[in-house]
Amino acid sequence: MTINDWLRLMHPILAVSVVFPLIGMVSYFALQTRQRRLAVQAKEKSKIPPVVGKEHVNLGKWLTGAVVGLTLVGVGHPIIKNIVKKAATDSPVPQGTVIFIAIMFLFTIGSLVCLYRATAPQKLWRGLFAALTTAGLWILGSQDGVFRRTYEWQVSHYYYGMIAATLMIISLAILPEIYKSKTWRKVHIALNCIALLFFIGQGITGTRDLLEIPLSWQEPFVFGCDFVNKTCG
Repeated sequence: MTINDWLRLMHPILAVSVVFPLIGMVSYFALQTRQRRLAVQAKEKSKIPPVVGKEHVNLGKWLTGAVVGLTLVGVGHPIIKNIVKKAATDSPVPQGTVIFIAIMFLFTIGSLVCLYRATAPQKLWRGLFAALTTAGLWILGSQDGVFRRTYEWQVSHYYYGMIAATLMIISLAILPEIYKSKTWRKVHIALNCIALLFFIGQGITGTRDLLEIPLSWQEPFVFGCDFVNKTCG
C-alpha cells in the first residue's frame, strides 16, 4: 500500500475508531436521560444518576465535531487528489479555485468553532453559524473529485453522510432550546433518531464502497473495466 492508499483509509479508520463508538455512547446516555426524565415526571425514584444528562450533552457536542471533522476528511482527500492529479496534466485546476477551496475549509471549521462558542441567548448567531457550517460542507462536497454516486443517490454514502452531518449541526444549534420547550426537545429527539438511521446507512454503504475502491496501483486496470456489463478486458 502506498501513502495515497493510507490517506484514503483515514476516513473509515476515524469513523470506526472515533465516530461510531461516540454514537454508541451518545445513544446510550440519551436513552438513560429519557428514562430518568420520565421517572421524575411520574414522581418515581430513579436509579439513574442525574449526571447522565450532562454526559449526554458533552458527548453529543464531541460527536458533532467528530462528524463534521470526518466529513471534511472524507471530501478533503479526493479534492486534494484531484488537484494534484490535474496539476500533472495540461489542464490544472485554476489557482483561484484552489485558494477558494482552502478558504472554504478554514471557513467551515471557523464557523463550527463559532457555533460552539455562541451562548444560549444568541439564537440568531447560533442559527447563522449552523447555516454557514452546513453550507461550507455542501460547497466542499460539490467540488470535482468527490464521488457522490448521484446516479444512485438513494444509496449514496456521500449523501447519507452529508445529511447526517447537517442534522448533527442543527441539533447542536438548537441544544439550548430543549431546556426551554418540550417542542424543541421533541424536535431534538426526532432529528437525532433520523441521524442515527443515516449513520447505520453509513456503515452499510461505507462497507460497500470499500469493496469497490481499488488500491492505487490497481486503478488503471480496475477503472478500465466495463462496469455496465461487469466485464474486464
